[in-house]
Amino acid sequence: MKGKRLLMIPGPIEFTDEVLAEMSLPTLSHVDPQFIEEFGQAIEKMRKVWLAPNGQPFAVAGSGTLAMELAAANITEPGDNVLIVHTGYFSDRMADIFRLHGANVDIVPSGVGDLPSLELVRAQLKAKYYKTLSITHVDTSTGVRADVKNLAAAAHETGTLVVVDGVCAVAGEELRMEEWGVDIALTASQKAVGVPPGLALLVASSRAIDAFKARKSPVRAYYCDWQYWLPVMEAYEARKAAYFGTPPVNLVRALNVSLGQILSEGMDARFARHAKNARAFRAGLTAMGVKFVPAREEIYANTLTAAWYPEGIDASVLGHIAAEGAVLAGGLHPAIKTKYFRIGHMGMSDASEILATLGAIERGFARAGYRFSPGSAVAAAQAVLAKG
Repeated sequence: MKGKRLLMIPGPIEFTDEVLAEMSLPTLSHVDPQFIEEFGQAIEKMRKVWLAPNGQPFAVAGSGTLAMELAAANITEPGDNVLIVHTGYFSDRMADIFRLHGANVDIVPSGVGDLPSLELVRAQLKAKYYKTLSITHVDTSTGVRADVKNLAAAAHETGTLVVVDGVCAVAGEELRMEEWGVDIALTASQKAVGVPPGLALLVASSRAIDAFKARKSPVRAYYCDWQYWLPVMEAYEARKAAYFGTPPVNLVRALNVSLGQILSEGMDARFARHAKNARAFRAGLTAMGVKFVPAREEIYANTLTAAWYPEGIDASVLGHIAAEGAVLAGGLHPAIKTKYFRIGHMGMSDASEILATLGAIERGFARAGYRFSPGSAVAAAQAVLAKG
């Protein structure tokens, strides 16, 4: 579309026409039979996208931060020990939320752009009993991707619950919730799930639900309390209406459409597409001489790229890139905020968007006075995308 600027930040992302069309429909009553059916379908589809056939989905009006609190509040009681795998800004936020709900929080530290080793996390898990291990799958502030599969396996050696903040990961990064033994995996609608902002989404394992039901003290957050939301989710899945808070009807209907599109693509194919697009994007930036915030290739995220500004370039280049057709995000991590930028490439993003965004970056960098071989980024990405 002429004059349109691609929204290539780490959320909100670009949405499909079908999802946007669903958002524009007249709003139904939350007890309308059509909405009851669509909400029930969405709950069932969440299990398939999370690869958690026996999990309990929750879809609640709110942001990704609410999803984080929904997870922490319901399985945490005062005095519980919680271990945080630190990878950036959002690991710190998760620690704050657990503390608010009475947990004793320990953090396995890391440097900016890195993550602690599996061996270090395992040793800390064995040093004392932790009820919960919290992992940020992809930290949106650094572009660092954690090894959820092996971290979850380490937690199960000590009987520890596993919470995964998948806000910038679910439906983009490989996550096999039930197979890997993840107990809660959470996200927000505006990321790789591909729905406009406003839904806090999570799936809880039977172990997490049992931990909630066994708690001896009340949940410290009224709106977050699963005692109110669990009957609502169960009712809609059984194709009955229930009420605690009015659901965001159009967002839920759009969620049902988007989840259907995700499942039509297939989860394995979707994981592979995100990985290939990310490789192509990094190849393009590398051809321009741009380097990345994550410390090494094996921890690069597939849903976003965090890249250092080259020498002589600062955040003003983002305005030039926007003028050339792509909106990118500045830095977020407080220690390096002015030194890097971030690009989201998740959800519906395809090869054409990857190439268009790199073209905008080339033109924007050129306008900022950066010297490089014009066309090199697009050519390098095209070489990756052209491979089978």
